Formats: sequence, structure tokens, C-alpha cells
Amino acid sequence: MTTRFKITMAQLDFLVGDIDGNTDKIIRVARRASEELGADMVVFPELAITGYPPE
Repeated sequence: MTTRFKITMAQLDFLVGDIDGNTDKIIRVARRASEELGADMVVFPELAITGYPPE
């Protein structure tokens, strides 16, 4: 038996230092991806919560 697991990747515009706002955005996008795309997992960039771009 094969089990399928749908992974969705998200690249959004986050604000540096806006931890609460970035977290809310992540939650909204994850819920939407689950409801509209059937995503089982949504992958965000490593520094999405803090909003800092990697150097």
C-alpha cells in the first residue's frame, strides 16, 4: 500500500523583526494551503519567523 503525502513550499515577503505578524502570516498560508491545495505539510524558509534574509 502506498501513502501519499503532499508537501507545499511557500516563499513569502516577511518583515524583519515582526515575529507576531510573520507567525500569523505563516499560519494563514498553511491553513489555506491545506484547505485549497490539500497540503499535508507546508515548508517555509529557515528565517521566516524573524524575517531576516540569509547572508
